[in-house]
Amino acid sequence: MGRNLKATTVLGVCFALASAMALDAFPAVATDAAPRATAAVPSVSPAPQSLARAGGDAVVTCRVLVVADKDTDAAARDRLVRELKAHGAHRVDIVAPGKVPEAAAGLLTVRLGPATRSDIAAGLGDTAVPDHPEGYALRVSRTGPGSRITLGGKDDAGQFYAVQTLRQLFVRSGHHGWKVSGVRVSDFPSMPLRGTIEGFYGQPWTPAERLDQMDFYGDVKANTYVYAPKDDPYHRGEWREPYPADKLAELGELVRRATANHVRFTFAVSPGESICYSDPADRKALKAKLQALYDLGTRAFSLPLDDIDYASWNCEGDREAYGEPGRGAAGKAQVDLLNDVQRTFIATHEGTWPLQMVPTEYSDLSETPYKQALRDTLDPAVEVMWTGVGVVPAQITDEEAEQAAKAFGRKVFVWDNYPVNDFGNTSGRLLLAPYDKREAGLSEHISGIVANPMNQPYASKVAVFGTADFTWNDRAYDAERNWRNAMSYLAGGDREATDALLVLGDLEHMAPTFDTTPWQPQAPELARRTAEFWKAWDEGNRTGAVKALRTYATAVERSPATIRGGSVEEGFTVDAAPWLDATELWGKAVVTMLDALQARQSGDEETSGRLLAESDELQQRARAVRVDPPRNSWGKAQPKVGDGVLDAFLVQAGVRLQLWDSAGGGENLALKGTASASSVEQDLDRLAPGHVNDGLMGTRWASGYSDDEWVQIELAAPARVAAVTLAWEGACAAEYAVQTSQDGKEWKTVSTQRPDDCGNDVVRLTADEAVRYVRVQGVERKTTWGYSIHEMGVYGATAS
Repeated sequence: MGRNLKATTVLGVCFALASAMALDAFPAVATDAAPRATAAVPSVSPAPQSLARAGGDAVVTCRVLVVADKDTDAAARDRLVRELKAHGAHRVDIVAPGKVPEAAAGLLTVRLGPATRSDIAAGLGDTAVPDHPEGYALRVSRTGPGSRITLGGKDDAGQFYAVQTLRQLFVRSGHHGWKVSGVRVSDFPSMPLRGTIEGFYGQPWTPAERLDQMDFYGDVKANTYVYAPKDDPYHRGEWREPYPADKLAELGELVRRATANHVRFTFAVSPGESICYSDPADRKALKAKLQALYDLGTRAFSLPLDDIDYASWNCEGDREAYGEPGRGAAGKAQVDLLNDVQRTFIATHEGTWPLQMVPTEYSDLSETPYKQALRDTLDPAVEVMWTGVGVVPAQITDEEAEQAAKAFGRKVFVWDNYPVNDFGNTSGRLLLAPYDKREAGLSEHISGIVANPMNQPYASKVAVFGTADFTWNDRAYDAERNWRNAMSYLAGGDREATDALLVLGDLEHMAPTFDTTPWQPQAPELARRTAEFWKAWDEGNRTGAVKALRTYATAVERSPATIRGGSVEEGFTVDAAPWLDATELWGKAVVTMLDALQARQSGDEETSGRLLAESDELQQRARAVRVDPPRNSWGKAQPKVGDGVLDAFLVQAGVRLQLWDSAGGGENLALKGTASASSVEQDLDRLAPGHVNDGLMGTRWASGYSDDEWVQIELAAPARVAAVTLAWEGACAAEYAVQTSQDGKEWKTVSTQRPDDCGNDVVRLTADEAVRYVRVQGVERKTTWGYSIHEMGVYGATAS
């Protein structure tokens, strides 16, 4: 109702003004006093190279003049008109330079075009225009009764990006009006190549999802999208086959949408699994595939040669041409193919960008004959991609990038495997942490970065928003500020929805690697709050502890409903649906557990017991949620929500209630214990039993490949054990037993479990006697591998 009233009010004012304008009698435009020098400027993403206050804000009048000509970028002009109409302009007239009517003095006038156009150069005044591709200058000024906004681009893309900055400078003026912050901006990208590579395994994005991504990339000034879905058969396994007509039509529409957003649609074809490098027929088929996409308007191409066997040939002809298979021979064969495509296809087709490639050795810095072949003989125009040190690196430093440049003989183009969630350690995870741990200054050492996103395209926008910001201006990048801006973008600027997304993002903060240590922790904000809770509780401020944490727990419980309330992009709510379902249940479980603690503290043991049972039931329901149907290669997994933090708090709180006021009640006794096991997979130190109680979710113990394997904790002292928790890796048990012992010789089975899948188990025990040893005894494996556990927790109180 309020929105309709507001719209009616604005339209009424605009129609009144329009009537006066029809008579060429422009009414006076109310002018705001010039803002103080300290007036806040809206946050802009990506962060411009230079943005400063330049005077008064420009009022958006009901009628606006846009001064444009044939050299004005059409996409920039159309977006400008759309933004003006969305922010109070009822009518937008486009006029040519020199044709602005004298009667327009009271109107907002916006000039858009090349920075060299005389009226734009005059309007920009002393605002510097960067001599840099894709650069632009913007100036908002207020003179007399009207206001001027001038947008000048170094090129067409620069004009488009100037409008993308302008759209973020609109602020409310009173109840119904809008104005534009009075600023001057001089801006350009730090890296030439910025965007994403759809290079994950599992279900590819749909055509509609890709079209939405192109619009998103335009908004965040990303200029590159590499089409390389591993599960598109025509991209990889059947690369020789032409695309069917319907698929080609889809790609053509995608190319056009990308171009409209100044995004380079980069077509990748990956022939390495079967190509005969020396065979003219294979080269002809490859170039025909590229030609078909060129005919659709594609001007950027990539030949990924990653994830292939390069220690053998696919044909005898390659043995004759390049010698016996090996690293050096593989490098020689690949260079021969790449140079041919670069020189006889790319260089001979008008408007193309240099060829891109992904080497088979894409994730290290070691010196090899393969890298030497690329460094010494690959055409210098070809862009070489590199993931960093490791497939999913915990960091990328300037020094590493410089070493990579030396290894490949050119600046590398980073394929960043974040937020991709197609590998085992990401099972059940939605990766919503901010883009981080990439060193400022990388722009001096690399040609750009493309993020490999998740199978969930809308949820991927959180991290990609950060990638775009970092690659545009790496030295000004602030991960936390960008994270809030990303959530605000998804929430359409709604503050309540933004805060709810940040709560969810904290619960989905874990960023695993291929190794044992994640590069971003799980639920850092919740972890901080639960640590403060137990500190206050143990110091005696129990009511205060419950009150403080309950407020945040309530925010967790309510965040899914807020996110689904209409402000957040619908696609995100679909992507995140299982995680939202589980989060609501986990949030309710925490709130109920806190109420149980408070009831027990107040002396109401009966109510406390009832609430504890309710919380346990909610936890079971949360664990029963599944990602179904799954988009990821890991299948129907339990969505992980704050795991290792939220569930650990609930277990500890439940044990505290069970062992009320016992000394140390609720402590994870495993952390001070000693782990041992029946076996270790391949006797690898990184899978040793000591990792099962090191407190790190990124490490794990793994057994040999038989059913009758076990891992156990010898506690530091005898204890009454109330719960055992297990965080399983992908190789879990179809059936296992929890056993206890006082001497490590005689064992008692206290629980037998048959979990539905590999997730996080909580096994509650009676705590009726003190024990020294706790063992998880395998009965039946769920896979052909052994048993693998990230963490085993033993909660209780020492008998003393």
